Amino acid sequence: MKKTTIGGQALLEGLLMIGPEFRATAIRKPDGEIIIDKKPQKPKGKLSKIPIVRGAVSLFSQMVIGVKALMYSAEFVDLGEGDKYEPSKFEKWLDDKLGDKIADITIYFSVILSIFFSVGLFILLPNFIANFIPINRESSSGVVVLNLIEGAIRVALFIGYLALVSLLKEMRRVWEYHGAEHKTIHCYENNDELTVENVRKYTTKHPRCGTSLFFTIMIISILIFSFTGWHNVFLNALIRIVLVPVVAGVALEAIKFAVKHNNWLFRIFSAPGLMFQAFTTREPDDSQIEVAIAAFKEVIPAEAGSDEWGKS
Repeated sequence: MKKTTIGGQALLEGLLMIGPEFRATAIRKPDGEIIIDKKPQKPKGKLSKIPIVRGAVSLFSQMVIGVKALMYSAEFVDLGEGDKYEPSKFEKWLDDKLGDKIADITIYFSVILSIFFSVGLFILLPNFIANFIPINRESSSGVVVLNLIEGAIRVALFIGYLALVSLLKEMRRVWEYHGAEHKTIHCYENNDELTVENVRKYTTKHPRCGTSLFFTIMIISILIFSFTGWHNVFLNALIRIVLVPVVAGVALEAIKFAVKHNNWLFRIFSAPGLMFQAFTTREPDDSQIEVAIAAFKEVIPAEAGSDEWGKS
């Protein structure tokens, strides 16, 4: 079975698929039509050859692409009969002043805001809570224990966040599209023809999901933060903010290594992600699978095998 670098993101009534040469957004319109927005991937720059740095850059780039696709999918959401969105006076003013630039500004602002939210909730808050634990901060063993407690709090917050988000009715269809994405990738990796019947038989869980990446980032953060010592809450916060790109870069390098070698390390990295996908994936219906197949077919590279791990 091959392992493809092609991956995606569930959207509002659609999917984004990213391949080595192209990315495609497929959306199911309210009238049932599937529309596809296909764009070429930008050539990799010099930073893509620098270990750790390339991971942090790639993660930010993927977030920008994801937000763009999400905003595009939102344009086709059916607000209901008689409902029409009217921009506020502030939005009209921004549009008059910034024109076409407003879209790019909104996208990058959304990405930066989501990064701040993630860092605040999953990096800074666990450390703040752990500061109240009465453990000796002067000894190396005490620092390690505090970082383990901080990591446990981080995992608990992550699970709680997924559980709460899963309660939203709107998210159920997003999780179903997420399941359709995984099923389609499984079908392709098993060299089956991409049909609804073939895709349907595969599992919604995939070991190379972004959920696994997030969990790996949490584990790597425990290891890296343990070497920085334990200080007052403000210095701890500053150290963690500065090291976020390093943690993300190391996590991506670890996943790349584990996937390439497909050994026990890969199984360790992927196991928690597979467990958490009980929250983030659902069984899709045939119409959602059709959307996933439509998007996936657009990003299959012309050169067979060029999307396999270690070749792209």
